Amino acid sequence: MARDVEIVEHIPHLRRYALALLRDRDAADDLVQDCLERALSRWRLFRGGGSPRAWLFTIMHNLHVNAVKRRAVGAAAVDGTANGVNVAPTQDQRLEVLSVARALERLPPEQREIVLMIGLEQLSYAEAAAAVGVPIGTVMSRLHRGRERLRSLIADGSEPRLTRVK
Repeated sequence: MARDVEIVEHIPHLRRYALALLRDRDAADDLVQDCLERALSRWRLFRGGGSPRAWLFTIMHNLHVNAVKRRAVGAAAVDGTANGVNVAPTQDQRLEVLSVARALERLPPEQREIVLMIGLEQLSYAEAAAAVGVPIGTVMSRLHRGRERLRSLIADGSEPRLTRVK
């Protein structure tokens, strides 16, 4: 029963990351469910002594990578919600979110997943490195390159901008 409690507290984080990664609510829910099923069936493999958060993200990452390899198809569009809470954004906010979402889509997958893990899910470098299976230095490098690329994609003006008229 203790394992269930330990896992349940991480479900909102898993859902948010999956939604940001896949940009499709149904696919994200499926990925989270697959991750939870795998974690519960393999709980004996979890090396205790800490939070299972990085372990869960590792499982989710591996499931996602395997699915992408099988399908070799891009993800669906952003629906504008997070954690099941719908808040009507202003037009400015919506354009900013769409601009960032489009820029994220243009990042290479290895940079996008690190930017989302650290920027959205607030994983530490060590947790992200463990989840993806690369050294911390590689995580730091991918994060830096991903952030720089995002800045340039957003700043290049190719995305529509809202002009205020007073």
